Amino acid sequence: MPDDTILCWKSSLTPSGHVTVADYKAWRAEGEKGKAKIAEFFRERIRERYIDPVVALNADKKNGFSIMALSCLMIETYETFRQGWPSSDNKSALAFCYFFDREALFAAFRGRCRNFYANVRCGILHQGETTGAWQITRESGEPLFNPATNTIHATQFHAKMAEVIDNYRDELIGSPLTSKIWAHFTRKMKATIDNCEG
Repeated sequence: MPDDTILCWKSSLTPSGHVTVADYKAWRAEGEKGKAKIAEFFRERIRERYIDPVVALNADKKNGFSIMALSCLMIETYETFRQGWPSSDNKSALAFCYFFDREALFAAFRGRCRNFYANVRCGILHQGETTGAWQITRESGEPLFNPATNTIHATQFHAKMAEVIDNYRDELIGSPLTSKIWAHFTRKMKATIDNCEG
């Protein structure tokens, strides 16, 4: 892949406002000194793809199903970095189980990962709707998740996803480059760069 390939279009980290493969390689070469830039680059990349497009919409333009579709994509993307998987092929359901079992902000979904995966993630992706009587709302005053009705508050879910990404950035910054979290991140980043080459 050419070193000028853009990995993140909107960044505060470079004079150009973009992050390229060359920038990522330079920060990797800096060792411990460069890891904060890499962690922030990841956060900016996820935000520009999955978070900011929702935040930018007026409330009357937002749609709970679209928000949940983006949130599900974000979970799967995030887990590939967390687990060091080159892709989530044949591991999508597992990604959701790892996510819900680990992330404290989503404790309400523990024990429901397979149902969430089948009825929300796969329902929206393959049927254009939730299945299995799962529901999505954006009504104010509703909880993140109502287990009695299997109703998810899409706006809250998406906002908590943004917190998860911030927390992951902080965890990367606070972990040595020799740690498992960095080994997994680096393996996935290599696959990401390799994928851009075709």
